[in-house]
Amino acid sequence: MIRKQSSLSLVALLCAATLQAQQSPVTPAASSPAPQPSAAQAAAPAQPPANQSQPSQTPAGQAAPGQAQAPQDQSADNAPVIRVGVNEVNLIFTVTDKHGHYIPNLKQSDFALLDDQKAPARVTSFRQQINLPLRVGIVIDASTSIRTRFQFEQQSAIEFLLQVLKSRSDRAFVMGFDVTPTVTQDWTNNLDGLETGINRLRPGGGTALFDAVYSACRDKLLDVARGQEPVRKAMILLSDGDDNQSHVYPDEAIKMCQRAETIIYAISTNWTPSRGKGDQVLARMAEETGGRVFFPPSVEEVSNSFKGIEEELRSQYALTYEPADFKYDGAFRTIYLYCNDRRYVARARKGYFAPRQ
Repeated sequence: MIRKQSSLSLVALLCAATLQAQQSPVTPAASSPAPQPSAAQAAAPAQPPANQSQPSQTPAGQAAPGQAQAPQDQSADNAPVIRVGVNEVNLIFTVTDKHGHYIPNLKQSDFALLDDQKAPARVTSFRQQINLPLRVGIVIDASTSIRTRFQFEQQSAIEFLLQVLKSRSDRAFVMGFDVTPTVTQDWTNNLDGLETGINRLRPGGGTALFDAVYSACRDKLLDVARGQEPVRKAMILLSDGDDNQSHVYPDEAIKMCQRAETIIYAISTNWTPSRGKGDQVLARMAEETGGRVFFPPSVEEVSNSFKGIEEELRSQYALTYEPADFKYDGAFRTIYLYCNDRRYVARARKGYFAPRQ
């Protein structure tokens, strides 16, 4: 429950944001004060024993892009390219109604934004239906617990890649994990190579889910766009969410995803009617990174979940802005984005790490 004092404080913030409307048209609606964003907490200690429980923490966010400001260019496929400065944040987000249907054709003035509890100093770019290059990691649970449905999941993942990677600038990689993560196909847009990488996976062993997510973001997704134009980075995670072998905590895995500016789309392989602890883990990973979790009722419905992810990747907005009082101190800055029309929900990452000079 939000305390009255916090609400009054945030109303003052939103009023201040309104005064900056000429600099930044993305201003909060005065009649609908937003909840106060939570501050980031420190990362959990690394290398705890396997199966050790950890109190829930609020993970830190992602690093701001580090590109020099430049006019919009055209890529090899004639798609618009957005370049952002070192003191700018590139925020990619999705808008849906309460039924999960995507809402297109919204304007910059339809949104309100707070960065570190302050309105941005200036919005430099706003786009809808963006067509940035894709960087997709297919991360598949290959532990013993999913052996009976593994082949069908492989086929669904292959069909997803065939549908999604349509541009010469798109790239994907394939990683399977049981006790340890294994990359069976590095970054490529070669569909035959990606299909071979998925088919190489063989189920067996325990489940080190958090280690795999952490490794995929640190080793594959963290620096993939550095020195280039912004890209849309996503991890497609197929798992039941039950971890019994990892050496990192869930918070550490989430924070590494956010540092890598990677959205998690999780597909649960738990077919039981009740949602278990593993499903809660997947839901939290998706929510904290601005993604979505899917709960297909049967193995036959997995392909529909992939289709939902494909639709979302093609139905997003991009907003680039300069934060107020920006400092190159490596600190975490919260992001709170919402639609002025409360029938709609904007789903975005929770924050980012400011770069260090």
